Amino acid sequence: MNASATVVVAALACVSLVPAQEPMLPPGVTAETQAAIERGLEWLVRTQASDGSWRNSGGYGSYPAAMTGLAGMALLASGSTPTRGKHYDNVRRAVAFLRKHADGTTGVISVPAEEGRSMYGHGFATLFLAAVYGMEADAREQERLKRVLDKAVQLIAQAQSSAGGWIYTPDSAGDEGSVTVTQIQALRACRMAGIVVDRRTVDRAVGYIKNCQNPDGSIRYSLNSGGDGRPAITAAGVAVLYNAGVYDDQPFVDKAVQYCKKQVQVAVDNTGHHYYTQLYWSQALYQRGGDDWAAYYQKASNYLRQQQQKDGRWEGDNVGAVYGTAIALTILQLPWAYVPIYQR
Repeated sequence: MNASATVVVAALACVSLVPAQEPMLPPGVTAETQAAIERGLEWLVRTQASDGSWRNSGGYGSYPAAMTGLAGMALLASGSTPTRGKHYDNVRRAVAFLRKHADGTTGVISVPAEEGRSMYGHGFATLFLAAVYGMEADAREQERLKRVLDKAVQLIAQAQSSAGGWIYTPDSAGDEGSVTVTQIQALRACRMAGIVVDRRTVDRAVGYIKNCQNPDGSIRYSLNSGGDGRPAITAAGVAVLYNAGVYDDQPFVDKAVQYCKKQVQVAVDNTGHHYYTQLYWSQALYQRGGDDWAAYYQKASNYLRQQQQKDGRWEGDNVGAVYGTAIALTILQLPWAYVPIYQR
């Protein structure tokens, strides 16, 4: 063996003695939390149907458009895109399913036989497709997505009530908080991706959330419902107000934040919609950053690791495992900051 070969062999021997380094984790994410994330992603991938969808099996119905949108967002939050990443093929199949079920006439993204309340599915599906649109590298696929998203945005604008909100179906001319927040976030994701969104639609929606606020900072179920506000809707309202560019310098936002700080607990379900509440409250706190977020994430990651089932899934709000797993993964993966709508 010549001298050069001896040097190469020695170098290789030294390299083999150096242990492979684990990927750098974001602040707050422990190895245990990352392992829980990986188990959850594996469960989600295993349960994707052959047509690219996810369907719930809980008591609220299957809601394939909504569940596929939520599950797709959880995969994007892991760093996978339509063209790269460990789960790129699952992302692409989810996109294909939702594009197939986008009505070319009305614009609504839904599976009518399985989704009586189509605006939930439309909102979550539009959110996911808008995020994918900004990541898509294939020009033809991007153009197909643009056509779907243009129609989806038009449908949202047309379905907005005179008060500025939305309700379960696009032709009902009513409004309530939980549907309204899904549409605001979907519009924001579209706008971030370059899809044209009429600012007046967003402004009316922000006004709706503001008008639903009680003196204590809480946000009511709907404009005309009266009574006490709801922690779940208030947390969701804060998150989407941040998405819309309305921050704590507006007194009504700060009042909502202070209300949530008093009412929302990580390990105690005092809302009746625990996973839903945490989905949006986590986003709001991540946007705020600082000590509030750090303390929240430590509690939330510990709680969600304890709640995870042996096969990797989470059951959420009696809605089902797809719903619970997608939400848990979205919360746990916020520090990775892979999805633009969730970024600071």
